[in-house]
Amino acid sequence: MRENLHRFFRAARGAGVRVSPAESIDAMRAVAQVGFADRDILRDTFLLTLAKTQDEKRSLGECFDLFFSQPEPQQEGAEQNKADDSSESGANPSADEHGDAAGGAANENVGPLAQMLLSQDRAAISTAIANASGAASLPDIRYFTQRGIFQTRILDAMGIQRLRDDIDEQTTRNPALAERLQEALNGLRGTVRDAVSQALLLYGREETENLRNEILRNAPLARIEPRQVEQMRALIRQIARRLRERYSKPRKRQRRGHLDVRRTLRRNAAWGGVPFLTAWKRKHRDRPKIIALCDVSGSVARVSDFFLLLIHSLHEVVDDVRSFAFSGHLIEVSDILESKSPEEAMKEIMSKVGFGSSDYGNSFADFEHNWMSAITPQTTVIVLGDARSNNLDPRADILRRIGERSKRLVWLNPEGRMVWGFGDSEMPRYATFCTVVRQCATARQLERAVSDIVSTYQ
Repeated sequence: MRENLHRFFRAARGAGVRVSPAESIDAMRAVAQVGFADRDILRDTFLLTLAKTQDEKRSLGECFDLFFSQPEPQQEGAEQNKADDSSESGANPSADEHGDAAGGAANENVGPLAQMLLSQDRAAISTAIANASGAASLPDIRYFTQRGIFQTRILDAMGIQRLRDDIDEQTTRNPALAERLQEALNGLRGTVRDAVSQALLLYGREETENLRNEILRNAPLARIEPRQVEQMRALIRQIARRLRERYSKPRKRQRRGHLDVRRTLRRNAAWGGVPFLTAWKRKHRDRPKIIALCDVSGSVARVSDFFLLLIHSLHEVVDDVRSFAFSGHLIEVSDILESKSPEEAMKEIMSKVGFGSSDYGNSFADFEHNWMSAITPQTTVIVLGDARSNNLDPRADILRRIGERSKRLVWLNPEGRMVWGFGDSEMPRYATFCTVVRQCATARQLERAVSDIVSTYQ
């Protein structure tokens, strides 16, 4: 059971439950006290010792139910044949007696797997599948493409080759018995298939999610399918959490500064240089501020959705974040994003300014008239948009003034560089006044861009 518990802990980690070595030891000690007899008590024990949040409790409960449930052997066809044989033999007692004798003699000539299937002992079949799964290292399954390989390994470990030979031999000697064995084999394949699928859910979830996230990271944000939107939002939250962990801790460690060796030695001269009193070099750090201007017109609305979600998930890194959205005109959306869920916030933003024809010149004029004073020499201004202003006045002069007042002006364009400057694109003109211009069409590029921005404040 110790090995089974270790496998369960690994499955729980794959389900998103944070299980440290110390917590796994505590859980094993608790299980030693309550035992395995009562499944409900065992489940509650794991929930109490391992889960820290409601989400982890839900995930751990689902993982427990899946881990401690075994697929039922599929023998419906064999049972139906047995019932039919019984009814036929009931109509002709002499034939039944002869058939039983022949069947008993035939059963002696088949292998152990065939005898087990004919006996229809569900417990024995489940035990044999479990033993074969261990011999085939089923807990090592990671990807759905490995299902066929592990099914073959398990069936080979159970002795399927001897079963096939028995079916071939009985086809000429006892066709009825061969048919029963074939149907039992089909049921066994289905049971093994269910066991492998269950193991994939338990042990391959983390790798499957990593593979899916890797694909999503490199997928164009503007062409994400509706069924992938929630997955992408979850990925953006993971990116934000990773950026917070990467850049929040160094800031906390560096608040005290670095040791000033010269001042420390002078201060402790009276004690022979023993550093009873320390002196630290303190480096002044500007209070970071970010102002994000996001185009939410039809062509880039979905990219802006993910961008705003990422920016407002970084409050632990950046103290002051203000967000604005525009199509034909510009409004501030900071309060909306902070007070509502991402779905509700984007729905409200889109109802106010979304999906219209983009007018960068008019939107920049709105910002200059109402919020230009919010820009200070410590402010990083980020513009997310394709710079397509529908052949209207781009008002690049306003962007130049924004760049002059701010610490940095960063433009993130979701379009490929090959199309910048073609059609109604004003990107080359805007790029003249920007500190940084980056292509930002995928989640990976978005993560790198935001990481470069927040790293300057460390």
